[in-house]
Amino acid sequence: MFLNISTYRFCELSNLETLREQLLEQCLQKELKGTILLAPEGINMFLAGTEGHIRDFFAWLNQFPELTDIITKDSWSDYQPFKKMLVKVKDEIIRMNHPTIQAHKKRAPSVSAKKLKEWLSQGCDDDGKPIVLLDTRNAFEVEYGTFTNAMHFNIEKFSDFPQALSQEMTQLKDKTVVSFCTGGIRCEKANLFMQEVGLDNTVQLDGGILKYFEEVGHDFYEGGCFVFDDRIALDPELAEHPLENAPRRNH
Repeated sequence: MFLNISTYRFCELSNLETLREQLLEQCLQKELKGTILLAPEGINMFLAGTEGHIRDFFAWLNQFPELTDIITKDSWSDYQPFKKMLVKVKDEIIRMNHPTIQAHKKRAPSVSAKKLKEWLSQGCDDDGKPIVLLDTRNAFEVEYGTFTNAMHFNIEKFSDFPQALSQEMTQLKDKTVVSFCTGGIRCEKANLFMQEVGLDNTVQLDGGILKYFEEVGHDFYEGGCFVFDDRIALDPELAEHPLENAPRRNH
């Protein structure tokens, strides 16, 4: 069995090329495959390998103060779902093209999976405000599954989100907006951007859809969750669950 992890952390990183080389060397030594993105704003990782090798890698990673004790979203597969190991240096670990959004300096407010289920069950947040679930993923990902009655902007890439939001602001006023994505990275930046443009009552789903699956399961969710590896999509039990009618993408 292969342990598959996804995780990210917004934090200030420097000496990125040296760090890239160290990460790649460790991953190759431990026969891991997947993708790691590095940027001045942090790290984004999708990795798969044997459980022992994955655990050893994260134990090694703890030597870097900015990267200690990173929490991962875990799932299992009976094959290696990545074809190679890539470590890349980027300007952003998730591209938005808005320099004022600095998630490594300001943490977006969040709601836990269990609290979100509670809100959805009662039809409002703890203050009685109506809830809007906002899917910040790309349109083709939404086709694999999303929360019941969730709103999305039909975007092709995340950098389109700010412009799309500007056209839908009136629908989000005076509501509690819960942004969500696969693992949390996109909805965290989206949340900060929404606050910057005047939507004050916004939170991100902590850990994204994958953490929701892990802690809650399928409640209020329809379909699977697209993942960027050969498994295509995961079901609420975090098992491989490609959808026959959804588009297949090369990645």
